[in-house]
Amino acid sequence: MDFANFLIQLLNSVQYGLLLFMLAAGLTLIFGIMGVVNLAHGSFYMLGAYLAYWLAGLSGSLTVAILGGAALSVLFGLALERLLFRHFYKRDHLDQVLLTFGLIYIFEEMRSIFWGDDVYGVKIPELLGASIQLTENLSYPVYRLFISGVCIALALGLYLLISKTRLGMKIRAGASNRDMAEALGVNIKLIYAVVFGLGVALASVAGMIAAPISSVYPNMGSQVLIMCFVVVVIGGIGSVRGALIAALLVGLVDTFGKVLLPQVAGMLVYMLMAAVLLWKPEGLAKQ
Repeated sequence: MDFANFLIQLLNSVQYGLLLFMLAAGLTLIFGIMGVVNLAHGSFYMLGAYLAYWLAGLSGSLTVAILGGAALSVLFGLALERLLFRHFYKRDHLDQVLLTFGLIYIFEEMRSIFWGDDVYGVKIPELLGASIQLTENLSYPVYRLFISGVCIALALGLYLLISKTRLGMKIRAGASNRDMAEALGVNIKLIYAVVFGLGVALASVAGMIAAPISSVYPNMGSQVLIMCFVVVVIGGIGSVRGALIAALLVGLVDTFGKVLLPQVAGMLVYMLMAAVLLWKPEGLAKQ
C-alpha cells in the first residue's frame, strides 16, 4: 500500500469513526445517565437519513434539511421521552429492552407508510461535490472531509456542554447520584428529557450527513446499532470521552481490516472488543 492509498484509508477510518462517535455518544449518554437500554437508537439514525431525503427534496438544500431535521429530531426526542420513556426509568432493564425492541418495528412500519420501501439517494451539495487530487489517479471527496468536520465540531460542542456549563454540571450530578441531585434542587426530569433529546438529535444528524454517501434504505438503523453498542462497551458505559476513543479505534480496525485482511475483516472489531474487555472489563475510559 503506497502513501496515497494509506492516506485515503486513514481519512476514511477517521470519518467512519467520528460518525460512529456521534451515534455512540447519544447511546452512552442515554444509558449511562438515564439507565435506559435503548435498542431503538439505530432507528433515530434511520429517521435522520429519511428526514434529509424528504426535507432536501422539499427545500432543495441539504443544509436546510439538516438544520430543520435536527430541530424536528429534538422535538421528537422530547415528546418520546415525555410520553413513553419517562415511565420506564425505574423499571427493569428487561422491560426497557422489550419496549425499545418493539419501537424498532413501530418505526420501521411508520417509515414504510410515509416513505415506502424503496432505496433513495440524497444529492451532495455542489459546493461540496468536488474532490481533492492526491495523485494522478487518486482523489478524495470533499464531502467526506465535511462529514469529519461536522462530527469534530459537534464532539467539541458536546465536550464544552458537559464539562464547562451549568447544565453539564447538573447532567453529571444526575448521573452520579440522582437522589442527591434532586435533594439539592436539580430538576432531574428536565435533565433526563434534555439528555434524551440530545441523544436523539446526535443520532439523527449522523444519519442526515451520512445519507448522501450511504443512500437511504429500510432497516439501515439496525446495521449501525450493533457497532454502536460495541463502541459503548469498548469506551466504557456513560463515558463520552471513551466513546470517542473507541469509535476511532473501531473505525481504524474496520477500515484497514477490510483492506489488509478481508477474509477476517468481519471478526476484527469483535476481537478488539474481546481484547479490551479482557484487559479493562469496565472499558477504556473508566477509572
